[in-house]
Amino acid sequence: MRPIALGRKNYLFMGSEAGGKSAAIAYTLIETAKLNGVDPQAWLTDTLACIADHKINRIDELLPWRYAQT
Repeated sequence: MRPIALGRKNYLFMGSEAGGKSAAIAYTLIETAKLNGVDPQAWLTDTLACIADHKINRIDELLPWRYAQT
């Protein structure tokens, strides 16, 4: 979380409100993975690869705390 606090002034001008919201979502996903002891890059790579074919009513299976590294 420290890099986010250090770069706060840089993030002030994200380009648009939608860009700021997208950045906030990305930071939230990455930090949540870290808090759960999961490698964020591996988790995001696996999740993005299978999310298109995943059933919407089982989306909770893709969350970081349910991620099982193979």
